[in-house]
Amino acid sequence: MNETVLVIEDEPKIARLLELELQYEGYQVTKASSGTEGLEKYSEGQWDLILLDIMLPGLSGIEVLRRIRARDAAIPILMLTAKDSVEDKVSGLDLGANDYITKPFQIEELLARIRAALRLAAASSARTLNHDPKQETVRESAGQQREADTAWLTAADLKLHEGTREVFRDGQAIELTPREFDLLVYLLRNQRQVLSRDQIVQSVWGYDYYGDTNVVDVYIRYVRKKVDNGFKLPLIHTVRGVGYVLKEQS
Repeated sequence: MNETVLVIEDEPKIARLLELELQYEGYQVTKASSGTEGLEKYSEGQWDLILLDIMLPGLSGIEVLRRIRARDAAIPILMLTAKDSVEDKVSGLDLGANDYITKPFQIEELLARIRAALRLAAASSARTLNHDPKQETVRESAGQQREADTAWLTAADLKLHEGTREVFRDGQAIELTPREFDLLVYLLRNQRQVLSRDQIVQSVWGYDYYGDTNVVDVYIRYVRKKVDNGFKLPLIHTVRGVGYVLKEQS
């Protein structure tokens, strides 16, 4: 194993623990103790994965994440945070973090999440290397035909176009973030079906998502605010003790 990991963590004891545990697992580790130093080391090296604390001197972890993602959309970034607020975690995930883990954490869980993130990155890289432009052209042509037939998802006066990512409610355009859009697509595709939080997490966030399912409640609230608030007929309903359902009647 030769994967390189950049640890951006300002607490010396935690940084040293991470360094020792990762080195024991065979990773090559470099440390940075501030957001500014972390960005410098990121720019100077080639990294397979970044462990990034949120509360950092200089630049915050969120700002470091934002700047790295502006340059590199592929490198796995795992956030380390002492905050247990779901909103803080959602903010990091929305800005492009692959995962987060809350302090204090079990090192075995952190190592498992690192392995999962590296597997996903390797699989994505392999798909890119095996890309065949001719086959892609054929798939795109077929996909365009399918899109012309079934691109719009509707419920009452709500319309969503999967290809153009347009969303309208009663003729009014609605702006959604990428995650909000994916969540609404999943709800529309499964109208009148009660969906558990676990089902939603696995379908919208993916099977390798290790966070808690409370993130679903946060995003449902975001989508409801945009899709239901101000309109006479609510479409997204809570089924207590089970999950959520999108349907035209209460």
